[in-house]
Amino acid sequence: MKCPCCASPDSRVLDSRPANEGASIKRRRECPACGKRFTTYEIVDSVPIVVVKKDGSHEFFDERKLEGGIMRACQKRPVDAGKIVAEIVAELNNGLISEISTKEIGERVMEKLRARDEVSYVRFASVYREFKDVDTFLAELNSMIRARSRRGSKAEKTGEGAQ
Repeated sequence: MKCPCCASPDSRVLDSRPANEGASIKRRRECPACGKRFTTYEIVDSVPIVVVKKDGSHEFFDERKLEGGIMRACQKRPVDAGKIVAEIVAELNNGLISEISTKEIGERVMEKLRARDEVSYVRFASVYREFKDVDTFLAELNSMIRARSRRGSKAEKTGEGAQ
């Protein structure tokens, strides 16, 4: 790392630690030529993710849009919406993908919400899947009830439900 004071091409790392909740590394450095100390921050250079919308148009992934949708679905519910957003963003960044559809993002959100809170899941699904009427709502609710009863009967057969 080049010294900002004397432009010497070398520096020595004195201390390193995570910063910004692990999103970057803070390094305290010292220049062997002039003795000045300075701090640097290193971040991972990520490839921007492009979202393919339903109409075929493309736009850059905006974490705030994802957060807004999840926050609305989780409003007044015991769900940490920020944690869900962070998980999905981490998955996208770690997946080394450069393009993803809104459909795939929506499915990931619904999967996480379904596992945490059924009410938040139904709220999100009603907007995401564009429920047109009460019958569509009921069909989704009945599907959730059937899935819950299947999980319950499996637990009974394996003895997980016994106390």
